[in-house]
Amino acid sequence: MADVRILPVTTEHFADAQRVLSTNSDGRSCQCQWWMLTNADYQRNTAHGRAEMLRAQMGAAVAPALIAFVGDDPAGWVRVGPRPAQVRLARTKEFGAATPPWDDGGVWAVSCFVIREQHRGRGLLAQLLDAAVDHARANGATVVEGYPLDPETARPPSDKLFRGVLSVFEKGGFEIVARPQPGRAIVARTL
Repeated sequence: MADVRILPVTTEHFADAQRVLSTNSDGRSCQCQWWMLTNADYQRNTAHGRAEMLRAQMGAAVAPALIAFVGDDPAGWVRVGPRPAQVRLARTKEFGAATPPWDDGGVWAVSCFVIREQHRGRGLLAQLLDAAVDHARANGATVVEGYPLDPETARPPSDKLFRGVLSVFEKGGFEIVARPQPGRAIVARTL
């Protein structure tokens, strides 16, 4: 895909992030906070409250996500950051096989992708994943982990594709470390 720029997301990109996250109702209401909060905290907050949390996270010294532009059009998003900060991951039973231990700050998680419909099917997911690995490496990660779905094994519900697709992770140098369910994998790449 020509003319793609992938940047660490900052508060100046808040409106662009909203355009990408508003691709579907889940993104609009979630604001990429699903993995960041316990279920109780997530339920206590409104979409507006979660948007303000995202805005605050965008002001951190290390960007919590990356945003892709095709030309000047905000086209895609990937959440990537230290796994311990994504508290719901450790509380999700199917991820119990993840290694190393959950409190290891050197392990970063790629937990959420959003690609606007008009930019799908052009390799942007792979470009975002590569950029996420580079971002993690540049900020001290020793391992990058993901939780993709495998459409070759079981047809995933479309609302779960935010986790990414196994074949893209494998082409990006990730190895399967666990198969918690048919159609789901935990993958890791040592940096």
